[in-house]
Amino acid sequence: MADLTPVNADGDMLVIAHRGASGERPEHTLASYERAIDQGADYIEPDLVVTKDLVLVARHENEIGETTNVADHPEFADRRRTKNIEGQMVNGWFAEDFTLAELQTLRAKERMPALRPANARFDGLYAIPTFADIIALKRAKEAETGRRIGLYPELKHPTWLLQESGIDTVDLLVRQLKEEGLDGADSDVFVQVFDIAPLQRLDKMIDAPLILLIRPEGGPYDEPGMTWAGIMTPTGLAEVATYADGIGPWMGHVLGDDGTPTDLVRDAHAAGLKVHPWTVRKENVFLPASLRSDASENGIGDIRGLVKLLKAAGVDGYFTDDPGLVRAD
Repeated sequence: MADLTPVNADGDMLVIAHRGASGERPEHTLASYERAIDQGADYIEPDLVVTKDLVLVARHENEIGETTNVADHPEFADRRRTKNIEGQMVNGWFAEDFTLAELQTLRAKERMPALRPANARFDGLYAIPTFADIIALKRAKEAETGRRIGLYPELKHPTWLLQESGIDTVDLLVRQLKEEGLDGADSDVFVQVFDIAPLQRLDKMIDAPLILLIRPEGGPYDEPGMTWAGIMTPTGLAEVATYADGIGPWMGHVLGDDGTPTDLVRDAHAAGLKVHPWTVRKENVFLPASLRSDASENGIGDIRGLVKLLKAAGVDGYFTDDPGLVRAD
């Protein structure tokens, strides 16, 4: 691999393909990841959940009814249930209640069909990939393209899964990264989590850079005494820097409603942290009012204008559903 061009060799902001090219294909499918790679994304981002037989697979949430055709499988009707996930009651089917073999009988579907009807044309075509499948795709595309392709996995609900099911996804991820030789500081891997303790554990187990994700409001599930607002102060960011290498904040923490940068990037950089906000999307509903094309939710707005605002704010990279539209910037 030494002859491959490094990720983001030109030194610009990292383009992180959010669940792949999810603006064009159903998210978290090999087709979505491959399209993102072909469009020049520096990293592809799989959200990782876990099966009953302890295999890491890519889904937006552990509830899979929203993103698969499991509801069309009568043999799984009795698996539907309600779970309290981090304080929210969720009804559906959950990855941790299925073996990998069972999940492999399902097919992915578009999560936002009303907003992205073109993506729904691909419903039923793609299987649920394992993390191993995604690593294999990364390596195949590196061999094909001659460039290095980064992985940016997110562990979904690791504290909750450990508490409720006794499943340690931190350990599962570390074991797999080490087996694949992807646990080093130079392995083109970021690991991201919304919880504090899993990142602190990971900091002691692997050398790959770690990212604390930050929601719009509230605080970390595993630290009820903390708030995101407190974490984003200079003192809070200095504490984050003792166990993580960067933050992945909600876009609104980086840019005000009028596009003016907040102090977050400056304060994070002062603490030695990278800043990778989420999520750059093309549809009007996701864009600031000044960048929308019209009043429709699914109209295509000025996504590159948003990238320019992020560049002016000094971010180090950003998550996007549409790497093909922003790569030139």
